[in-house]
Amino acid sequence: MSWTRGGLSDPGKARVRSRRRLVALAACALLGLAAGCGDGGTHEERAGVSESPVGRLLDDTDEKGRHYREIDEQGAPEVDIEVQPDSGDGWDVRLTVRNFRFSPTGTRQVAVAGRGTVALYLDGCPLTRLRTTEYRLPGDLVPRGTHPLTARLYADDHTVWAVDGEPVESTADITASEPDPAPTTSGGAPGASVSRSGSPARTEGRTCTGRSTHPGGKAS
Repeated sequence: MSWTRGGLSDPGKARVRSRRRLVALAACALLGLAAGCGDGGTHEERAGVSESPVGRLLDDTDEKGRHYREIDEQGAPEVDIEVQPDSGDGWDVRLTVRNFRFSPTGTRQVAVAGRGTVALYLDGCPLTRLRTTEYRLPGDLVPRGTHPLTARLYADDHTVWAVDGEPVESTADITASEPDPAPTTSGGAPGASVSRSGSPARTEGRTCTGRSTHPGGKAS
C-alpha cells in the first residue's frame, strides 16, 4: 500500500496530536473560568458601572450635582403628586407612579429601568426621600403663603430619571393662610386657625432656592 501527500498519517501519531488538542482546550477552559470568577468581578463592576447601562447620562445635574439619566419617552416612568390637609395641622401627600417601582432599602446602587426612589422638595429644597407612595408633611414646615412641593424620580445610583432633558417630576402648590381673627366673647380668648388647601399641578425643572431647615428629613 502506498500513501500520498495529505493522505492518512500514522495512527499512533494521530492519537498523540488528539491528546495534545484536548489538553490545550482544557487549559483554555480553565483560564476562561479563572478570568470570570475573580473575587472582584468584571472591571466594569469593580468601577461601579452597571453591566447594562440604562439611558444616557447628561451634563445637567440636580441641586446636589447628581446627573440626569436620559431615557426614551415611550415607557418612561411617571409620577403625580396630590396634597390635602389632614385632620391635624399637617398635609397628606399621595403619589401615583406609572412604569415605576420603589426599591427597598439596601438595593444595589445600579440604575435599573423603571426602578428607584422619590425625592420630595419643598420650595425647591430637599425634604426627604421616599420608598412609598404616602407621606405626612408636618404643618410647621409650611409657613404662611404658597409653596411648591415637588416629587422627583431617582434611579438607585442616585441619578435623576429624565425625558427630553427634563427631570421626571410632578409639583403641587400648597397654600397656608391665616383668616381674620374670630370675634371675641366676654371672658374668652381670641380664636385663630390655619386655612390649608392643596391644588395639584404639573411643572418641570424647579431648582433649589435655599437650604432645607427640616432637621428630621433625609436629604435626597
